[in-house]
Amino acid sequence: MKVLLDTHVFVWWITNHPQLSRKARKILENGKNRLFLSIASVWEMAIKASGGKLIFSEPFETFLPQQLAENAIEVLPVQLNHVLKVFSLPFHHRDPFDRLLAAQSLVEECPLLSQDPHLQKYGVKLIW
Repeated sequence: MKVLLDTHVFVWWITNHPQLSRKARKILENGKNRLFLSIASVWEMAIKASGGKLIFSEPFETFLPQQLAENAIEVLPVQLNHVLKVFSLPFHHRDPFDRLLAAQSLVEECPLLSQDPHLQKYGVKLIW
C-alpha cells in the first residue's frame, strides 16, 4: 500500500514518540508498504528546526536524509497538479502545509497517515 506521512507522524516515528498509534506503527513497520514524505513536510521541518521549535539529535541536514534512507521513505515532490488541487479545496484547514498534504493525498490517491481528523473534511482517506 502507498501511504503519505503527515509531518508529525514522520517526526514521531523517527523519535519513537509514544503518541504514535499502534496502527500507525504497524503500517510504518510493514516493509510491503511504500512510504512517502512530502517535500512540503521537509520544508515545514526545516522551518521549525531552524527556528529552534524542532530539535533532532543531529544536524537537520544530515539527520533527515539518513532517516529517510534508514526507514525506506521516499520524498514526494510538489507538482503543479498538487498545487492546483489546493486551489479547489475549501478552507477547512488554514495551515498551508496540511492543505498541501491533503491535496497530494487526493491527487496521488493514497491514504494519509495522520492524527489530524480535520483532514477528513477534504475527502482524504485518513489512517490513524
